[in-house]
Amino acid sequence: MQKMQNLPSNPGPIGIFDSGYGGLTILHGIRQLLPEYDYLYLGDNARAPYGPRSFDVVYEFTRQAVIKLFEMGCYLVILGCNTASAKALRTIQQNDLPHIDPNRRVLGIIRPTAEVIGDLTTSKHVGVLATEGTIKSESYDLEIHKLHPDIKVSGVACPFWVPLVEYNEADSPGADYFVKKRIDEIMRKDPEIDTIILGCTHYPLLMPKILKYLPTGVRVVPQGEYVAESLKQYLERHPNIEAKCSKDAGVHYLTTENPNKFKEQAQIFLHEPVEVDNITLG
Repeated sequence: MQKMQNLPSNPGPIGIFDSGYGGLTILHGIRQLLPEYDYLYLGDNARAPYGPRSFDVVYEFTRQAVIKLFEMGCYLVILGCNTASAKALRTIQQNDLPHIDPNRRVLGIIRPTAEVIGDLTTSKHVGVLATEGTIKSESYDLEIHKLHPDIKVSGVACPFWVPLVEYNEADSPGADYFVKKRIDEIMRKDPEIDTIILGCTHYPLLMPKILKYLPTGVRVVPQGEYVAESLKQYLERHPNIEAKCSKDAGVHYLTTENPNKFKEQAQIFLHEPVEVDNITLG
């Protein structure tokens, strides 16, 4: 890839990227802890979901989004998407950033969760509920074992959970069947699990159902608060990056889909009106 020219050099917003809407739960967690910064959220909703797509396709789509956010002034981009973090982050960090701009950064959301899991599990048996793409990538297994080689990780894909959320069916009686089925499956896979990671950013909206069917004593780990705390620590450790993040407490939204559809869906995740513009990637 050729080095990009004429990227903005003034301080800019922190970029948050997701293939769809789930990254809004990551953005919400970050804004709760770090409200003073500006944020630019980009959802590639027209090409979602990323979960079933190949590594090469997810990488290319994610790279396009990162470049777009850089072009719009972001120095720091968070991949608020487990699939993109699993399938594209490492390649972008190692192969693309040196050519695009070595002073900009792209971070994912899997490692922050892996970092804290050792303090959360007592049995050292951890479950991961996620999309098919994230489970197949084994990214949680790899990251957790790098940091905590004594922890056993078991994963189960939950293919119907994202549609339940996006069709606003998370509270419906029909959701019970699909939630209970996957929780029963992961507990059969390893009955010693005492901590379950929600490895998809949509899943916190199913929390009431998840808690309803989880065995007593099993802890649930949504990602938002841990990603936010990890970002806070990252900015403290990297003042050169922090200084390039603008601070007017603003947030703006971009989508590759119909803006009106995005506004409706965003209400499910944020419970507040949003301003959103349409953009094209690729």
